[in-house]
This record gives sequence, C-alpha cells and structure tokens, in this order.
Amino acid sequence: MTISKTKKLVTSAMLIALGVGLSLIAEWIPFLNLPFGGTVTPASLLPLVLISYLYGVRWGLGAGFVYALFQMAIGFRTVSGLFLPDSDAYMGSLWIALAILLIDYLFAFTAVGLGGIFRGKLRPAFALVWGSILGCALCYLFHVLSGAIFYGAWAEWFFTESAAKDLALSAWVMRTFSGAGLATVYSLVYNGLYMLPETVITALAAVAVSRLSMVKKAL
Repeated sequence: MTISKTKKLVTSAMLIALGVGLSLIAEWIPFLNLPFGGTVTPASLLPLVLISYLYGVRWGLGAGFVYALFQMAIGFRTVSGLFLPDSDAYMGSLWIALAILLIDYLFAFTAVGLGGIFRGKLRPAFALVWGSILGCALCYLFHVLSGAIFYGAWAEWFFTESAAKDLALSAWVMRTFSGAGLATVYSLVYNGLYMLPETVITALAAVAVSRLSMVKKAL
C-alpha cells in the first residue's frame, strides 16, 4: 500500500513534536540533567527511529535534521553562554559555539535517522530495538567527538575535583592519560553518564511500542 506524502508529513511532524516535547519535559527534571550539558531524555529519540523505520532512512534523516534544528534552537543559549567572547564563563568564539551546535546537535540528531536501516533485515520488533540502539550510539559518538574537542579542559577537574575523585578508576585515568587522550576519556565517560541510560530506556521503549496493536499494523 502506497502511503501519501501528506500522511508521511503529518505523521512525521507529530512524531518529531513528541520527541521535542519529551526532551523539553526532561529539561525541567533536575536529576536528569548533567552540570555541563547533557540530559537523559526518556525515549525522545525513538520517534525519529520510528519515522526512519516506517518511511525509509532518507525520510528518517530528514526528520532527524528537522528535530536537530529544534534542538539547536533550544540549546543555543546554553552553548553560546559558554563560548561567546563576552561570556564570563569562557573566553571563546562564535565559531566554536557554531561548531558545537553542528556536531552536538545537527550531526548527532540527524544521524539518529539511520535507525530504520534494519527494516527487512530483522524481525520488526528486533529491527526497531536495534535501530534505536544504533541511533543512540551514533548520537553518542558525535557527542563524544564534540566533548573531546571542545570540553576537554574540564577533564582534569572531573577526575580530580568532582565526585569522581573518590573512585580508584579516576586516579588510574589521571596516571594513564594526558592531553588529547585524557580529553577523550573524559568525553567518553561524561557523555556515557546520560547516553547509556538514554539508550537503555529507548531500547526498552522500542520493545513496548512494537507490541502495540496499532504499531504492529504499521510495522
């Protein structure tokens, strides 16, 4: 059965709105937010995976791009506050802020649109779950890249002055890594603090959604 473009647009708009809404709700829940950015947004990426699964990867990438634009608008104030020249927090540049917006938002969330790649290769429920894991993993990798490049200056503080200083692992990291290596480890750990639970929640939500009768028909 051929699905009209209008129906695709309407369904995609509704799912994107749902994803953005979930991420906004999470912003208001303190324990879901990390101090330097990063939020556990329960299953907010699953709507993008659904779009990709239902209508194809190209459509999913387009939906991811639109979702990323919304997230860029939401996150611009935070990012620019850290890196604009007149900021008290950090003397950076507009170009750094723009680069972060591109990597942390545009590239990261657009990549989630690849989540429908397993359609036709696995059973529908498994395809949706693994697509969710893939989408979250790609998003995580872009966050790690951005963190290692632009936020590495906080690595030493994180492993020595934050709550992490009480862990034996922190002492080992400080003895073993320095420079770019330390920045990368910091980014892997810090972004993992919210992306790991995000991935688990999204995968579990995908299992639940795949069992809904109305979704089964679409899958």
